Amino acid sequence: MAWPIAEVARMSGVTARTLRHYDHIGLLPPAGTAANGHRYYEERQLLRLQQILVLRELGLGLAEIGRVLAAQVDELAALRGHHRRLLAERDRLDALAATVSRTIGELEESRKDGTAMVSINRPENLFEGIRPPQYLKTLRDFPELAAAVERHNAGLSEAGIEADQRERTAQMVRLAELLASGVPAGAEPVQAEIGRQHRTLVRIREVSAEEYRAIGRACVDNEHWRAAYESIAPGLAAYQRDAIEAYAAARMS
Repeated sequence: MAWPIAEVARMSGVTARTLRHYDHIGLLPPAGTAANGHRYYEERQLLRLQQILVLRELGLGLAEIGRVLAAQVDELAALRGHHRRLLAERDRLDALAATVSRTIGELEESRKDGTAMVSINRPENLFEGIRPPQYLKTLRDFPELAAAVERHNAGLSEAGIEADQRERTAQMVRLAELLASGVPAGAEPVQAEIGRQHRTLVRIREVSAEEYRAIGRACVDNEHWRAAYESIAPGLAAYQRDAIEAYAAARMS
């Protein structure tokens, strides 16, 4: 049985544009091309796409995924290995969500009574569950940006990559504090925070106002991105999206 690219995109949640990009870089050639030029995929390609998406979930870049799949001999053994890594990733995310939740609770308490945060007495507590970047999987609908991030990370040391990841987490926590305080998404404190995020992004790759808006929408529309934000604070994904929309309208038009 064969499925056209539009149907594969619908089933997998991967855009047709991304599927064409995977074909262009040799990661996922289709089974064939119809007379009208449309790509179609068969069972073997769907199984390979599943593995690609699993490996992206585990934080691997496209180049590394290509190397893993090229070296793969037994698909079943490979899937069992992916399953073990997914279970480990689930445990890591649980630890990360607990860390951020604890930090938010301590910030709230410290602001009520003026006492120091417990975590600051042991700063390493702030970073429990965090390791070098897993967030590339959230960029799967932005292949050019994902490639730029991969190139950026390739030039960093392990410590530099970890510092980047910690800063991204800190940005999310700061935004969660503003949300909890009832500050509107378009207000200056929030826009200043979004400005810092934007400057971090453009050091890696320039983005247009429309692409930045699309990234903001992905905070809600991309299930993995949304889950990351919502694990920190309910409503944070939509708050980030709205803040980016306001920033793009006011400062990038």
